[in-house]
Amino acid sequence: MGLAAKKVVALSILNDSVIKVGEEYIDQKSVEWISVIEMPVENFVRENEFVLTTGIGCHGDPKLLEQFVKDVIQSGASMLGIATGRYVFDFPDQLITLAKKHQFPIIDIPWDIRFGDIMQMVLEEINKDKKTERQQSEEVRQELINDVLQSKGLEEIADGIYKHIKLPIIINDYVKKIRTSKHVEKDIISIFTHEEMIPTQDPSMFEGTYVDHPLYPHMEEYKVGEQRWYQLLIATNHRKQGYLWFRLEKKEDLTWFVMNVLEHSLTACALYFLKENAIEMTEIRLKDNFLLQLSKDKKPNEQDLKSKAQLLGYDLDLTYLCIVGEISWKEEYADFPKLKKDSPTTSSLQSINYYIQKEVTNAANLLDRKTMATFDENEVIIYLETDHHLHTETANQFLDTIDRRLNELLTEVEMSWGIAARKNNNSGFYESYYEAKTALEIGQQQFGCGERIFFKDTRINRLLITVSSDSTVEQIVQDTIKPLIEYDKKRKTDLIQTFMAYNKYKGNVSQTARALNLHRQSLLYRLRNIESLTQLSLVNSDDVFLLELSIRLWMFRKIE
Repeated sequence: MGLAAKKVVALSILNDSVIKVGEEYIDQKSVEWISVIEMPVENFVRENEFVLTTGIGCHGDPKLLEQFVKDVIQSGASMLGIATGRYVFDFPDQLITLAKKHQFPIIDIPWDIRFGDIMQMVLEEINKDKKTERQQSEEVRQELINDVLQSKGLEEIADGIYKHIKLPIIINDYVKKIRTSKHVEKDIISIFTHEEMIPTQDPSMFEGTYVDHPLYPHMEEYKVGEQRWYQLLIATNHRKQGYLWFRLEKKEDLTWFVMNVLEHSLTACALYFLKENAIEMTEIRLKDNFLLQLSKDKKPNEQDLKSKAQLLGYDLDLTYLCIVGEISWKEEYADFPKLKKDSPTTSSLQSINYYIQKEVTNAANLLDRKTMATFDENEVIIYLETDHHLHTETANQFLDTIDRRLNELLTEVEMSWGIAARKNNNSGFYESYYEAKTALEIGQQQFGCGERIFFKDTRINRLLITVSSDSTVEQIVQDTIKPLIEYDKKRKTDLIQTFMAYNKYKGNVSQTARALNLHRQSLLYRLRNIESLTQLSLVNSDDVFLLELSIRLWMFRKIE
């Protein structure tokens, strides 16, 4: 924020002053402060300052005067006013050459003009200019907020921003999809759309100029093609909503007023995204109720479902996979109560469900598939359009896309998935949900969280569930392998694992010994122990089947 230098030299107090050098550069300079300095300069002059001097410290020495001016220039001052007639009478050629080289204005001020009067008038103008700029900035803020309240879109909001800052801008959402742009070339749009942006490692060219502005620490510089672009994060409630980008060609394009407008623009954009999120969440709730009915009603009214589906934009005649996911906290975050409180019942921006819903939509668009998705507490229910013979491939591509994005956005949670194909009958949605839910539960029991399991791959587990619930079978299992369990506990051995490896390699002693990293004689000793403890023969196929089934049932019940 500064007063134009041409306004300063046009003040009535300086009517009798003469611009000795640099008049052509006056339009490019701004004045933020004014001070009186004599030698030495050291660090007493700050950037964009109008410096006044009598030259008393130079003692009439042209070389000292030249060094003094050089120090003032290096300090970043806007211009220099020298009172002539007492200590300085003329300007040496070397001094004029120095000022021209650095495009630095020097003003010849008559001795009888008091510095105090000059300072008073300049400071009044600076304060007046600041007041006008603050008022303009406040008007811009109200204008942008009103645009949001009047339900204008991002396009209109971007028009308002550009009108005030006259800089090319881009607004994109948190997945980097461009929502609107103003005065941006097509090739630059293409770079933003298809390439990963990497911040520049060079120090910002604004170091020191706007360091006191609250927006300054949040500016990130990028080189896009041959252009300089700056990124500002749009955020609400510590969740990123998107980014506001603006382009600069030269340092002078960025002013305090522009910085203030950009700050207000971030607020307007954040409010817009907040409003957009609220509208989306209302629509999601209507769809939630329908999909919960679709997945959990065992005997639905088919005509009623189709009517509701049509109103919500769903096509129930397509072939769908059912995918059921469960949200869980990663182990390293389990001790943080603040994360546990961030449940799906909080606001749309704090809800993990909201971000999962967005990623489901993005993944479906990427694969060009229709989806229907909802949430039930920590459970995610998704119906994904698929081809008749590509269930596994479609599901894996879809979930790979979702998991990759969620790992970046929600590092504190992990997802477990169960997948099943829909049956082609009236209760097909209910049956595929039940099967996907079953696959999810079996996968979590057997492998823990963070896995994906297809229902078709759980046949042996479902069989074991059915068989293991019989009390007679349970007693047979206990009688068969209890001696092995007790022996392993007492002797710190692993006869059960030894048998499973032996059975896996179809009784091949050499392969089993290599797999278990055992000596052949040690393996044979273990196998004789197994036969002795169980009273079963490992060369009898019925005995081997009984022992394997008993161990599998025991291991499954142990997992449960």
